[in-house]
Amino acid sequence: MSTRLLCMFLLVSSTIIFSHNLLAAQDSTPTEVVFINELPTEGNLVLGVFAGGELGPLGTQIDQQTEGGLLHAIEVTGFEAKINTKQLITAPKASGLAQILLIGLGEKTDKHSDLDWQELGGNTAQAAIKAFKTVPAMAFDVSGNEAIAQIAFGAKLGSYYFDKYYTDTERHKYQDSITIITAELKTTEDHYQQELEPVANAIWYTRDISNEPANVIYPASFVARWKQHFKGMDNIKIRTLDEQDMLDKNMGAIYGVGRGSKRPPRMMIVEYMHGIAGEAPIVLVGKGITFDTGGISLKNPDNMWNMKFDMSGAASVMGTVYALAGRGAEVNVVAIAALAENMPGGNAQRPGDVVTSMSGKTIQIRSTDAEGRLVLADGNYYGDTTYNPALLVNIATLTGSASRALGKDYAAMFSRHDELAAQFFEMGNKTGDKVWQLPLNDNHFKAIEATYADVMNSGPDAPGASAGAAFLATFIREDTPWVHLDIAGVSRNDKASPIKASAGSTAFGVRLLNGYIKAHFEGKP
Repeated sequence: MSTRLLCMFLLVSSTIIFSHNLLAAQDSTPTEVVFINELPTEGNLVLGVFAGGELGPLGTQIDQQTEGGLLHAIEVTGFEAKINTKQLITAPKASGLAQILLIGLGEKTDKHSDLDWQELGGNTAQAAIKAFKTVPAMAFDVSGNEAIAQIAFGAKLGSYYFDKYYTDTERHKYQDSITIITAELKTTEDHYQQELEPVANAIWYTRDISNEPANVIYPASFVARWKQHFKGMDNIKIRTLDEQDMLDKNMGAIYGVGRGSKRPPRMMIVEYMHGIAGEAPIVLVGKGITFDTGGISLKNPDNMWNMKFDMSGAASVMGTVYALAGRGAEVNVVAIAALAENMPGGNAQRPGDVVTSMSGKTIQIRSTDAEGRLVLADGNYYGDTTYNPALLVNIATLTGSASRALGKDYAAMFSRHDELAAQFFEMGNKTGDKVWQLPLNDNHFKAIEATYADVMNSGPDAPGASAGAAFLATFIREDTPWVHLDIAGVSRNDKASPIKASAGSTAFGVRLLNGYIKAHFEGKP
């Protein structure tokens, strides 16, 4: 073998090994929640206390065992037990415990929502990790198996840390398991495992994949990772369109975005059909730009690193189907991830180019940095015309305009259907994935009319978020029930929240879509 051939062989071999190692990278294992019905007799404990120092049955058991020592310790510290407050005390000696982290439960009332309990659980898990590094058994002493299950759900999500790349183990905060003490063991465990654990795991995997760097998650590895998660789940069918399939189907919009990268575009289609046979499914279409340089219309480099999160919408639609399948939801749902890497390569499309979408409509490229709406144009049209959906939902980190308008509090929501928008608004408040409707009118559609093609993808004289929504709607039939969620401002957050301890992905949309589908589609005749 010549030296040149040998060098080429070694280069190709090392590239294959390198790519294989990246594909082999796995998501972290979701923290396991374990339920028990007895108090520990050693180590540390987390204990919920009602306002005024009122104890529940488990706290009363400790107080009696210590001859009033627990109530005395609470009184000495002046702990008022307002909701989500905390106080670390030395445990009364007779309890056998070392330390007790008191968690305020607030007033004893039945007015707490599921979201209240979730945030209590998340705050508590984070406080326990800060106090002990490893979360000890937690006893909240609230009544009702559903409340305890919601607390456990929040504790699992609140304990999420993306720390897999830390080589210093002292920085690791990942918890293998969390233990919850409850007298209602069987009913609590059943409710949690059947209804909440699949959703928690879906959010966990959605966060993991969104947090991964772009050298690990790109179109092909996104598909491989989710295929691994869906493996063995009932009623799941997966198809993947590669670049040749896109050319065959005239998907010039998504193909044009991905053609500048050495990592070609993909469209991942996951069908979960567990509802009435032949009934029109819900179609969820997610933007999956695994890294966005802006293409030829290059972004400012200062914050370009966080463009790995530009595939958050695609991750959330996959996570939603994972949650539904895990729960065994009796519904038909299709998730479509429109995946591409937007790079300024020698084969990249240019500003001024005209591409033809699957719908046949032509698109003038005004900016290659308005790429998300391009991949969704073909994803929307494919989903709408292939499945004739009962509902089509877009979810995408689409515009900076949405982020500037609504900040970190809400995702921007657009729809032609006010009743749908009202239902999503209500579900957003209930689940914590809050949305706020922004306008979409004829002027926004007129603004995207192009000089040299049917429509243009950027530069209109209209509010950016609304113009982006109008562009997406152009590739969906007017009578198809449709909602677009622009999650640019809420897909990631560098600050901790009660149900997300570390910076990074929020997995926005999984709770909202799971809750909406459960409320409006499951069990319907």
